[in-house]
Amino acid sequence: MAKIEVKELLEAGVHFGHLTRKWNPNMAPYIYMERNGIHILNLYKTAAKLEEAGEAIKKIAASGRKILFVATKKQAKDVVSEKAKQANMPYITERWPGGMLTNFVTIRKAVKKMASIDKMKQDGSFNTLSKKERLQVDRLRAKLEKNLGSISDMSRLPGALFVVDIMAEHIAVREAQKLNIPVFAMVDTNSDPREVDYVIPANDDASKSIEKILSYIVSDIQEGLSNRKNEKSESETEAAPKPAKKEVVKDEVPQPVVADKAAVEAEKTDEEE
Repeated sequence: MAKIEVKELLEAGVHFGHLTRKWNPNMAPYIYMERNGIHILNLYKTAAKLEEAGEAIKKIAASGRKILFVATKKQAKDVVSEKAKQANMPYITERWPGGMLTNFVTIRKAVKKMASIDKMKQDGSFNTLSKKERLQVDRLRAKLEKNLGSISDMSRLPGALFVVDIMAEHIAVREAQKLNIPVFAMVDTNSDPREVDYVIPANDDASKSIEKILSYIVSDIQEGLSNRKNEKSESETEAAPKPAKKEVVKDEVPQPVVADKAAVEAEKTDEEE
């Protein structure tokens, strides 16, 4: 895991919270002070929580399960999609589809519909449709791509959710809670940390802050994936059949010729006579 530098968090503005009148009292343990009517987060606690979350998310990645990134607010969209792609993980940056987790079977059908349209275009059956039908199919494909294209590789429920701003993504958090899917989240001073399994107290409004936190998280995910790959290759090496042991044939040592006992005795008798 990359060493978390408090100075870097400070430079990225991770410590800036919301106006004091908008605070959630449950965030009190993570608040350092108040300045000019704004709450300031304790970055040492942020670093500790970030490290704890990183270790947990690394294990999930190493197990082969997916981590679904969720951020639909304007300043987080581009950062999250870029970082999720780096980690080769699914993400939602457009509107959260209701029932995305709790009704996952239906969502998978929509993703398969997208794949079937692509197949139609490849095998030529798309060209047999009328102009109006082709236009409708193209519009449906574009809509599905926009909303679900980023999760097309997610064939089963994710092992965890990483959320930026749990207030904006409260529906996603609630669905994850129903299915006991662990939630990792950047939690600002106006949010309730009790709704999250792994709290990372941080400014969830500034793109620099979001990028800094995600850079650490993505690094941990990549490390977990790398560990999984190494373990897999090691196990395959161990499971591979070992070559048969070649039998070493020792060179035959010529045995000394032993004279016939009767002949030797006869020779001795002749000498004595």
